[in-house]
Amino acid sequence: MEQSSAVKCPSISYHLVGTKKIQQELAKPNVLERFLDSKEEIAMLRKCFAGLWSLDDEEIIKTAIEKPELFVLKPQREGGGNNIYGFDLRETLIKLQKEGGDAPAAYILMQRIFPKACCSYLVVRGGVCHEGLAISELGIYGALLTAALQ
Repeated sequence: MEQSSAVKCPSISYHLVGTKKIQQELAKPNVLERFLDSKEEIAMLRKCFAGLWSLDDEEIIKTAIEKPELFVLKPQREGGGNNIYGFDLRETLIKLQKEGGDAPAAYILMQRIFPKACCSYLVVRGGVCHEGLAISELGIYGALLTAALQ
């Protein structure tokens, strides 16, 4: 597909960089150093990373089972609504440990982020504005349209 002259949006490179596994790999020690020269830039970037672990790290799995409220279990699937929290996270981790095999590779464990709710003005259907608590999330969406030149 990537070798064809078809228009690809996003390219495979841009698609992969947004996957959880690639983010997990980038968070590992000495990986960013392959792509960036500045120690300052690397340090600043690392401050933005939440903890990400594969399910082959027995120590972090033990911690997550003991304190599931501090973690979120994310399946390697696109879209939202598939994350596992709390008691369900604990039960899923125990089940995956018993099953073994390739099943754990379908998930990553992530440090849970607790954003602060702030008073916001929300515009709802019909243009009505009302005040309420909201959690802010910066989401930048875009597309890069490229075509192979021959």
